[in-house]
Amino acid sequence: MTTTTPGRIAAGDVAVLDNAAWESLSGPHAHFARGEGRVLGYPRDVSPLMAFPDDPTDAEWAVAADLVGPGGAVPFSGNAIPPTGWTVAGGFEGVQLVATSVSARAEGEAVTLTAHDVPDMLALVERTQPGPFLPRTIELGTYLGIRRDGRLIAMAGERLHPPGWTEISAVCTDADSRGEGLATRLVLAVAHNIVNRGDTPFMHANAANTNAIRLYESLGFTLRRRSTMTLVVPPGATP
Repeated sequence: MTTTTPGRIAAGDVAVLDNAAWESLSGPHAHFARGEGRVLGYPRDVSPLMAFPDDPTDAEWAVAADLVGPGGAVPFSGNAIPPTGWTVAGGFEGVQLVATSVSARAEGEAVTLTAHDVPDMLALVERTQPGPFLPRTIELGTYLGIRRDGRLIAMAGERLHPPGWTEISAVCTDADSRGEGLATRLVLAVAHNIVNRGDTPFMHANAANTNAIRLYESLGFTLRRRSTMTLVVPPGATP
């Protein structure tokens, strides 16, 4: 039987989303946290996301460089100025959306993906490019997928987990299966799991991905904030 539960924003808890990575790494995802002080990150094979202060010291920049390692880039938003020798590798404008009237529901065709499915998940991500997904990203939460004739053609799952919230991420569908509503069904199914735990779903998207943003808004997500993400590379490193 399909159940329908609206996702709602609980009064007074929205501020944790201003620095969702920090709230996640210092809270429910603390067991993943690497780094020290105000600079925390996930293991390199889990996620490139990092909690980074708006006013970092030189010592904190050094911690960040160590976390991303050779070839990595430090992601941050705000007006911080990197130390001499650091270079800007790119950036983008992003949006954050929160569930305000999402009718979450279970999806009968979806299966819960496990470590056994990771090679297929990585292959789907390579084909569809929804954003970073690494060999251990699946450990961040529950991921659901849809298979046809044994082939994984669509998936979505959970990433950041600030207290009271869970982010829906890695929403992707094979090109030849688009137009069937698979992304909608999986987003609502992941939201169903989140809401049933007592959390509220939220999402991030590249501001340039207007089609995805329109879809999420049509499902009951509301634009909360925009931010510019900058990627900078430590001295002597190549991203």
